[in-house]
Amino acid sequence: MMAAARDPNTLSNYDAWRTKHTTANLHVDFAGKRLHGSVILELESQTDKASKEIILDSSHVAVSSVKVNSAPLKFEIKPRTGPNGEPLHVVFPEGASKGETVKLEIEVATTAGCTALQWLTPAQTSNKKAPFMFSQAQAIHARSLFPCQDTPDVKSTYDFNITSPYVVVASGVPVPGGNEKKGEDTVYKFEQKVPIPSYLFALASGDIATAPIGKHSVVATGPNELEASKWELEHDMDKFMEAAEKIVFPYRWGEYNVLVLPPSFPYGGMENPIFTFATPTIISGDRQNVDVIAHELSHSWSGNLVTSRSWEHYWLNEGWTMYLERRIVAAVHGSNAHFDFSAIIGWKHLEEAIEEFGKDHKFTKLCISHKGIDPDDAFSTVPYEKGFHLVYFLDRLVGRENFDKFIPYYFTKWANKSLDSYDFKDTFLEFFAAPEYAGLKDKIASIDWEARFYDTGLPPKPDFDTSLVDVCYALADKWKSKDFTPSSSDTESWTGNQVLVFLNTVQDFEEPLTVEQSRALGATYGLMTTKNVELKSAYYQIAMRAKDASTYAGVAELLGQVGRMKFVRPLFRSLNKVDRELALKTFEKNKDFYHPICRQMAEKDLGLATKAA
Repeated sequence: MMAAARDPNTLSNYDAWRTKHTTANLHVDFAGKRLHGSVILELESQTDKASKEIILDSSHVAVSSVKVNSAPLKFEIKPRTGPNGEPLHVVFPEGASKGETVKLEIEVATTAGCTALQWLTPAQTSNKKAPFMFSQAQAIHARSLFPCQDTPDVKSTYDFNITSPYVVVASGVPVPGGNEKKGEDTVYKFEQKVPIPSYLFALASGDIATAPIGKHSVVATGPNELEASKWELEHDMDKFMEAAEKIVFPYRWGEYNVLVLPPSFPYGGMENPIFTFATPTIISGDRQNVDVIAHELSHSWSGNLVTSRSWEHYWLNEGWTMYLERRIVAAVHGSNAHFDFSAIIGWKHLEEAIEEFGKDHKFTKLCISHKGIDPDDAFSTVPYEKGFHLVYFLDRLVGRENFDKFIPYYFTKWANKSLDSYDFKDTFLEFFAAPEYAGLKDKIASIDWEARFYDTGLPPKPDFDTSLVDVCYALADKWKSKDFTPSSSDTESWTGNQVLVFLNTVQDFEEPLTVEQSRALGATYGLMTTKNVELKSAYYQIAMRAKDASTYAGVAELLGQVGRMKFVRPLFRSLNKVDRELALKTFEKNKDFYHPICRQMAEKDLGLATKAA
């Protein structure tokens, strides 16, 4: 079984005190590039006066006072202990009876060392009119916003009272009529009645406009991007929601909205409840990248409602979400071939990630020990795609009809709770131990759970329905010949994802394309001018492998326009191999554009990272 410590990435004593409710009264100070104010944690005692100290996670935060019922308490911020930060120790000599709740009020401000916030100047936004701020707390960055029990094993309801001169969105439902004018500022009020872990605490503020994209959904973004974002998302939003609710059970969060962020956002999307934070790379003018929304919507069940108790079991969030995303996309398209098509693309990403780490690397396991490591360092496609392959394997093993009955059972049993891989295993075995599944007994007994959780490298590869990819492979085969003459009609009826599979196949050729072939590929299929970053990035990988130096400036330009790590990291790694000087110059030029998490990872990729003291 697992070790006693449920989450190695928290220093909080949440076994003695558990956060039940959090009130964030914060002011967005654009001039000082900081949040400041007070946070009230309502902590329930888990012992009968045995704990005389409350320990909270914190990292690079300035704490000026800690009170309980207006009475000041002694506190100390201890020295930093690697990626887990510098814990806040609060002396609480009386302790509290088991079940008693204490209200701990902390006066706090973020500092320049905060890893959860990015501050953009007006010049870094599209209409250049106002600054912009957004947060990204996953995995363990909430502790750099305010002291908290920064573990997915603790869930809290929230009240947000956020003061800013600009529009605010947060991971709560706006309180109707709740906003209050306060001089030049407005206090924006939100509430989150579904308990959430700290990593889902989210804020953004700036020149934000909204437009409806569904029955219970709006898109929020900069005024210049509003129309394009609305067009991109309104066609599929309600279809995605209807499909998801059919597969699991009705949506429990009230609204589902999408905030399309400025380009430095480091992820494809972040599943912050009520407001998914999304990369602008999904707004490609062709509705070809909206599957990101199907993914983030799926998190409303897997991850947000049912949560892995630590980052060691992150696949429970992401593997399930990939599975649900693919089920939604297949339902919306009316064909299971789309499920397999997406899984084939995912398999390619998984192969690349495992090749990058090395097939025996510990980070290629499904369950990764996080003792002494930063979860951001272990972050990769592995929990997403290897996790998907465990869920999909179980689906195929018991049959879709049976698995579809297990899905709502699992999400109902663990709603508002956190679990680990063994809890999942027990839930699966418990469900299928029912008499009506007696015929599956031998199949279920044959599952090698330990191998699935702890083997390195690729999982067993299923037989995919390749009907949608066969044409992609056939065209790629033609490109193996130096005499092939391409035509724009080769791909004109294809989806963006089919073009992507074709490009990924060409990228994997044993012998790279010649410079001439690479240029013909880019010109004929419009890859140099496309607004679809997925396609442009894949094309540039082929061009760099072909050593087509004429594209390096384009790669550098793209690296100054996009902050999504999915593109930034591989592009830097490849550019570094063919032109290190340009790679370093490009990083230096754009490092302030990147989010702190992205900047840190790119530094490691380029060999610039200095070991933390």
